Amino acid sequence: MSKSIENDDAKCRIDKWLWAARFFKTRSLATAAIEAGKVHVDGDRVKPAKEMHIGQIVHIRNRDFEIEVNVLALSNIRRGAPEAALLYTETQASITKRENTKVTGEGEHAIRERGAGRPTKRQQRDIKKFTGGMGFES
Repeated sequence: MSKSIENDDAKCRIDKWLWAARFFKTRSLATAAIEAGKVHVDGDRVKPAKEMHIGQIVHIRNRDFEIEVNVLALSNIRRGAPEAALLYTETQASITKRENTKVTGEGEHAIRERGAGRPTKRQQRDIKKFTGGMGFES
């Protein structure tokens, strides 16, 4: 790790750390995720002003990803992605869970082809016309 990241800050809020580590695009998005209960530190819900410490486990659940990381360094400054990656390491359990999700397609449960599933209103009207009103009952 570079010296600038190791000694960057003695104190660091979790919302700033999540933003600096590039998990969220803005601090306000990080704060909103924390307040919504999507971020846990060492298994507990936290507030945006929670002070971070090296060695803590942070579990982040978002619409796009779910990840668990170990805090290696603290930073209040957002830098480039290669330097931000030095702030944490992903836990082995998180890596295997992510790989299993890719294989099983578990995260794609809400995605479907257009036209698959329930008929649209237009299709329901066509079915009612064709069957003489004996189609779907509202």
